[in-house]
Amino acid sequence: MYAEPGASGESPAYGEPAAPEEGPQPLGVGVTPTGQPAVDAALRRLADADHLPSSGHLPVYEDVHRGLRDVLAGLDQHAGPPAPSPTKHDNRS
Repeated sequence: MYAEPGASGESPAYGEPAAPEEGPQPLGVGVTPTGQPAVDAALRRLADADHLPSSGHLPVYEDVHRGLRDVLAGLDQHAGPPAPSPTKHDNRS
């Protein structure tokens, strides 16, 4: 009786490719915290794609992109020092 290599629990013979594992496999990419809670949460959200087939990655990436874009847009909304006046003053007496 013929058995597939590795079917008995043994590793495949030298030079033979290992059988691919079933299902999606995590990439194992590390994420360095940025110190910005909203950005860090978005980056952690990327890990959700690790357990999805490639067809499910796009919604995750779009969600993360939208969140990061919102964080950047929010930076423009915070009050800061007043902008210089656009009018020119004529200092002549």
